[in-house]
Amino acid sequence: MTVTATVEEAGRAHKERARLRWKTWICVVVVVLSNVFGNFLLKWGMPRELPGALDYVAVLFRPVVALGVLLLILWLGSRMALLSWADLSYVLPVTAIGYVLVAIAGRVLLHEQITAQRWAGIALIMLGVALVSLGTAPQTARPKTGQAGVG
Repeated sequence: MTVTATVEEAGRAHKERARLRWKTWICVVVVVLSNVFGNFLLKWGMPRELPGALDYVAVLFRPVVALGVLLLILWLGSRMALLSWADLSYVLPVTAIGYVLVAIAGRVLLHEQITAQRWAGIALIMLGVALVSLGTAPQTARPKTGQAGVG
């Protein structure tokens, strides 16, 4: 192998890592926002009490609740896609920023009361997200065919 071929191969690998990084961050944003707004719309559209089990089915046809369900379907699909190429130990902590945004949406949009203890927990989540997102590249090499493990 020549030096030129090695340099070209390194350049291609660098471009692929950069593409994967962008793809990962875009998908993280979709996962987080679809989760936050999907859950917010479910909460906003749900009545305080539902007398029977069939009433839960009927409430699915309210426009706000239906939109929330659609966003949560988008959340599940985008999370599955993200997990297909990025490490579980990276995806779960980084997408945990959604918990922070849900708390803020609950406070600002639904006027929920959030205690100092909950805000402290939210701050810890934010610290954890920052630590994980600044870590190493979010991709583990897959085991070779025939080796133990999920491939």
